[in-house]
Amino acid sequence: MAHDNARDIAIVGGGPAGMMAGLLFARAGLRVTVLEKHADFFRDFRGDTVHPSTMEVLDELGMLRRFLQRPHDRLDRAEIRVAGRDYAVGDLSHLPVAAPFIAMMPQWEFLDFLRDEAGAFAGFSLRMESRAEALIEESGRTAGVRLAGGEELRARLTIMADGRDSLVRTQGLLPVEALGAPMDVLWFHLGQGDNPGGALRGSVDTGRMVILIDRGSYWQTALLVPKGGAEAVKARGVRWVREQVAAAFPDIPFPEHGEPDSIDDLKLLSVALDRLTRWHRPGLLAIGDAAHAMSPIGGIGINLAIQDAVAAANLLAGPMVAGTDPDPLLASIQARRMFPTRVIQAAQKAAQDAIIGRVLSGEAITRAPLPVRVLDRFPLLRRVPGRAIGLGVRRERVRSPTVSG
Repeated sequence: MAHDNARDIAIVGGGPAGMMAGLLFARAGLRVTVLEKHADFFRDFRGDTVHPSTMEVLDELGMLRRFLQRPHDRLDRAEIRVAGRDYAVGDLSHLPVAAPFIAMMPQWEFLDFLRDEAGAFAGFSLRMESRAEALIEESGRTAGVRLAGGEELRARLTIMADGRDSLVRTQGLLPVEALGAPMDVLWFHLGQGDNPGGALRGSVDTGRMVILIDRGSYWQTALLVPKGGAEAVKARGVRWVREQVAAAFPDIPFPEHGEPDSIDDLKLLSVALDRLTRWHRPGLLAIGDAAHAMSPIGGIGINLAIQDAVAAANLLAGPMVAGTDPDPLLASIQARRMFPTRVIQAAQKAAQDAIIGRVLSGEAITRAPLPVRVLDRFPLLRRVPGRAIGLGVRRERVRSPTVSG
């Protein structure tokens, strides 16, 4: 069954990459449909760290003020506790941008915001509960997607922004290079008394890594576990999990009761670190997690995905408005975005191998690594990781055209 209204672009996946791409291409005057398989955006423990590089894009689009009116918390520094001692390791407060901090905003709020902003452009449409089950292939190129129930949505270009379980991965349409990860993450909420003031805190000790993200009324908490070891941890029970966090941060008066009060409150993130070695084929482009699954280290995933979307619109929107075939331009997007992907993934893998894997294997941790000690001693140096995390590598500026909303 064919869809009556063929589009310029069909975007599979209504996450950050898909929604930003939809906004930018519709802003340029193209007819865009974003397909999201869920009925809404409300899912907890999805990435919610909106970095300065993303807010810089929103500022260029004239949307930052409205974005910051949405509920969020702000982080402008990072601390880590190693073997019982606290170290300051990151400072974003001096970044030369309009928003020199990380906005901790639930992802559903961010996606709702992008939906509302994209809705100002006549060419944008979002279809919820629309699962893409297959790609339409004709004459050696992708011509759109086939939805559950047989409906077809045809498009000049199909953008896959459907995450690490993308159709291009599960159907083996594009090659994947796995870099490996030694850990998984159990996410949960912990109650918070007095607000400690907007810090991201981590604790590293022999056999244990815990991260706390200040969410104002509660701590969003991550307990890192060895790869595939989540069930063994859950078998020890919620009380044991709470004891691990309390041991990692004995100076924080966590409530004795409350979340998590059930094993079901522990949400597993199966960590993957990989990338496609080819992001495109005729009629199709992969961006965001579909192109590169990131480790949660640094919370960079959303922001790298947004940068992919900006680069794709910069390189494709103008030519597509003029009627140019997008296929010869697709390789240029991968060429531009592969470099920052490689650099960031290399840094994540180094952290996994040098610190996380060793800690979770039970290796004794008696002192902080030298770089951590140096960052703590010299405050100016904390701006270096702050800049790397906050602005990323080869950040994109909005250059795609616009039409009136």
